Formats: sequence, structure tokens, C-alpha cells
Amino acid sequence: MLVEIITIGDEIMIGQIVDTNSAWMAVELNKVGFEIAQITSVHDDAQHIINALNDAQTRADVILFTGGIGPTKDDITKQTLCKYFDTKLIYNEAVFQNIEKLLVNRQRAMNELTALQAKVPENCTVIQNLVGTAPITWFEKTGKVIVSMPGVPNEMKNAMSTEIIPRLQKRFKTPAIVHKTIIVKGYPESALALKIADWENNLPEYLHLAYLPTYGIIRLRISGSSENELALEFEINQQANQLSEILGDAIVAFEDIPLEVLVGKVLKNKKLTIATAESCTGGNIAHKITEVAGSSDYFKGSVVAYSNEIKQQVLHVPEDILAQQGAVSAETVEAMAVGARQLMRSDVAIATSGVAGPSGGTVEKPVGTVWIAVSTPHKTTSRMYQFGTNRIQNIERTTQNAFLFLLEKLQ
Repeated sequence: MLVEIITIGDEIMIGQIVDTNSAWMAVELNKVGFEIAQITSVHDDAQHIINALNDAQTRADVILFTGGIGPTKDDITKQTLCKYFDTKLIYNEAVFQNIEKLLVNRQRAMNELTALQAKVPENCTVIQNLVGTAPITWFEKTGKVIVSMPGVPNEMKNAMSTEIIPRLQKRFKTPAIVHKTIIVKGYPESALALKIADWENNLPEYLHLAYLPTYGIIRLRISGSSENELALEFEINQQANQLSEILGDAIVAFEDIPLEVLVGKVLKNKKLTIATAESCTGGNIAHKITEVAGSSDYFKGSVVAYSNEIKQQVLHVPEDILAQQGAVSAETVEAMAVGARQLMRSDVAIATSGVAGPSGGTVEKPVGTVWIAVSTPHKTTSRMYQFGTNRIQNIERTTQNAFLFLLEKLQ
């Protein structure tokens, strides 16, 4: 069963905001067996919206709109849908009462623009928006379902989770879609493809493999659809087991999980705490760790030791090491890791120091040179990496590789 998502708004088209709605919707719809045919973004323009709707109906069974249904003049989706379905806006008392209730709870007064939200297309099914003032409208035409929702992410998510997806599941019979993601380290994409070529060529026709490379890792996603979900899951797991025999320790995880979440799980299981000492990453590793709910169970803290002064005075990196080896060296980064672990009394510590760029490199230590250290009570180890010249990418690459290095040492 095919779904097309259409996001409406000039702010998307000019890059003022990033369309995160479509990605979230695609994930949630895929979980219940709906396949995304296409994702389209259009201007707040009636003809553009109508053209997108006409095109979508040639591809999809369900068309989901987000955006363009606010109370201001630039929001024209409701009026455009009235034109498309040859109907008119009428006052809906239930919508008005829902808006009134929301405003009372938020201690806001009704104004004439907000009151206009109670007008809806006459021939649609109205679904109340429990977290916003713009109602959701559901149309059916020639076997197709067209739904218009707010573009505000929390309003859209609430509508999709509580109303739209359950209604679509009742309206359409869908097969089971199963994905399994295997996270692999240590291979460029082409080298990995060659390594697993025989296995990939022998996959059953109803299974598909995708390569999703990012900094330091490649996510391999095995996907399939079937009426028999249990049999499909069994076959995909069998294929994953075969892949494990081929790749061995290069496999980091058998689930689609951020490395910082995986690190947190390992630390919790081993009842260990961690601290970070960061120079070139500027606190990004600590930021990633603390994005994970429950990280206070294992994260002690961080020192962003950007200057040599802080490396020396706070982390107790010896002055002669900084003078003779420099800030970007094995000796310095190892001393930083030990200093952080001792300062914050953690079980383990990560430290980073490097030339993030785009300037500051030398012949001996060009831009992209990074040292990462992991310190435990038993041993402190460091490793040098050579990344590129893009500063932001270097910070992200260092962060990812720091997590991979830590996982390697913990395991």
C-alpha cells in the first residue's frame, strides 16, 4: 500500500526550516506496512498544491499533507482542498468547542483569526486536533484517501499516532514490512561490498540490502515484506547470522542504534562510569552522551580543555609533554584521559586532541590529524586518525570514532 507525503510551506522551499515531518512519518508508516511512494514539498500556492495532489494520485493510495492550515492569509491548504473537492468551508461547532477548550487551558483568549479555524470543508471527515487549533481533515475520492494535517511537528505526530495510522490500518490491509540493521565498522563502503558479495548475491529475491554509510560506520539494512511476519523475521535473522560469520568483530550491533546509546548500554551493564576530556571536539562527545535519557547513571562530567593552559592546570598534562610533543600527540591525549578519569573519579575516560581545521595544520600534523585516548584503571591507550579538512565533519568523525574506540576497549 503506497503513501505519498506532501509538505506545504514557503519556509521549507527556501530552506528556512528543515522538513523533519516526512522522515518521522515515513518511519512510523513503514512500521505498519505502508510503503512511501514519494515525498514532495511545495510552495504555499494553490496551483502547486493541486498539481502535487493530481500527481500523487497517479502513484499512491494515500496522500498525507502537512502544513498550510493555520489561521493566517499565507495558509491556504483548506481553501485549496475546497476548490479541489468542489466544496465550501462551513462552521463546525465541535471544532470551535475544541479550540475554546484548548485556549482556556492555555489561558489565551479567542480572536477572530483563531475562530476561523472552526471552518472546515463541508464534505470531509473532521478529526479533532487535541494539541492545536487547526483541525485534521480526511477526504476519500475514487478509493484514495487524502488527509490534511498541521505542519507543527508535535501536532502532526499526535494526529498520526492517535488517529491517522489507526484509521489507515482499518481502511487498508497491508503486509508486514521487516527491517534489520547491522552496524559495521572498519570498512569503506566498496570494500565491505566486496567482502560480502557472495552472501549478498545469494539473498532471497524478496529480501533487499541497503548500504547506509556515515562517519566511521556503515549500517547494513536487510528489508523484506510478506504476509507471514514470523517467517520473514526468521529468514532475516538467519541471514544476519550468516553475515556475522563473515564479518566477525567488525559488527558493532545488530540494531539501528546511535553509538552513544550503545555506549550507555555497555557502561550500564558493566556498572562503569565515564568522563571526557575534549579539545578538538569541544564538548561534542559529552553532548552526545547526555542526549541519552538516563546518562546521569554513568556520566560523571567533562573538561573542554581547548587551551594548553587548561590541559596543564586542570587535567595535569605535564608541561614538558606539551612543550616537546605538542597538544596533538599520543602523550598529551593519554595524559588528558588519565587526568579526566582521576579528576572526576570515573572508571573510564575518553580524551581527544587534534587539528579540526580548516587552518592550523603543519607538515608533521596536517589538518584532520586527531588523537583519541581511552583510559581505564588498568591501561591507557591512544590511536591516531587522519580525517579530512572539513571542520564540522572532523568533529563528528572524531566523536564517532571515540565511541567506537571505547566500545572496542570495553569489550
